[in-house]
Amino acid sequence: MTIDERLDRLTERHEALTQSVELLLRESQEQTRQIIEQGRTVLEHSRQINEHSRQVGALRDASVALLQIVQTHENRISGLEGQQ
Repeated sequence: MTIDERLDRLTERHEALTQSVELLLRESQEQTRQIIEQGRTVLEHSRQINEHSRQVGALRDASVALLQIVQTHENRISGLEGQQ
């Protein structure tokens, strides 16, 4: 094998390696972009969960207050019925 053939072969290998590195870089950049996008999605879902938790808490508090009102009225009605 002559020096020129060796140089040609090394050049081909270098080009192949360069292409492989470029492909890996593109794939890495795409995966990074996807991870960032998924992180944003997770953050948005977390915000929605927190908002829903606040809404559920407010609904629970309102239900407790309503139950207390109903119990007070029931006791009052029972007391009125007992007086008759």
